[in-house]
Amino acid sequence: MTLSGIRYVISALPCVAAILGGILTLLPPPASAGVLTTSERAAQLHEEFLKGRRLAISTRENPYLGPRVAQVINEPPPPWKVKKSPWHYQIRATVFWVGERSTPGNPTPNTASSWDPNWEENFGGYDHPFKREEFLPAGFAPKLNPFYIALPYNDLVEGRSHRPEASSIIPWFWQTYKGPGVSVCHNRWIAIHNKGKVAYAQWKDVGPFTVNDWPYVFQGEQPRPNRNKNAGIDVSPAVRDFLAMRGNAEVDWKFVEESEVPAGPWAKWIHPAIAPSDPPGELPTP
Repeated sequence: MTLSGIRYVISALPCVAAILGGILTLLPPPASAGVLTTSERAAQLHEEFLKGRRLAISTRENPYLGPRVAQVINEPPPPWKVKKSPWHYQIRATVFWVGERSTPGNPTPNTASSWDPNWEENFGGYDHPFKREEFLPAGFAPKLNPFYIALPYNDLVEGRSHRPEASSIIPWFWQTYKGPGVSVCHNRWIAIHNKGKVAYAQWKDVGPFTVNDWPYVFQGEQPRPNRNKNAGIDVSPAVRDFLAMRGNAEVDWKFVEESEVPAGPWAKWIHPAIAPSDPPGELPTP
């Protein structure tokens, strides 16, 4: 090819490219041309989100409030869960009373309790075990619950602090904890069963015989051996009379929540907001 021929080809290339370019523009674009890049797709989704937000805000009376689900708590907090207390079966019960004087067999008088230094005064008098008017002491109306019991554990040491094990062995400890020196056992409710009848009473004192038998009180073991046929609970004259006990007897007992205490002669000392109107509760199942 001559030099003039080469010049001809080179000069013709732009014309060919222009013609080809025109033809390509007339052809349909390849399939890959409609696929968005990642950044383009993100921008498109963001714009759709903004449109939705603008529409939602425009329909609200106050656009500065959050969504309704964030304004109203429809779900109440779960109730406090306490481990269900089991029955203690065939526990020997003895009778004690407010104001009981010391004897050789009972060297500690009951003018005070382990948690109330003025128990007899606060009760309103001497809870005579034989001079009774139904379930009450004769001659006066008690200011405290006449249905009371004692169990052999004191959660306090000299009334100043809780025993080291108290927080781990008392199921309701942190539910009712009110600070050092305040018992979480005092006034706790229990159910006592004897021969088909169930009485409800409050834990008012510590005994018999010992103050730290927590394996029995909280873990269901048998009471520690003692000189009164291994007695494990003291009951008041009112409890004795309601259960028709004849002297010392074997009873079944368990802790209950105040909300579980039914109506009965002890009802005056149930918190009125949660006092139920059902008849006395169920009997224990051996």
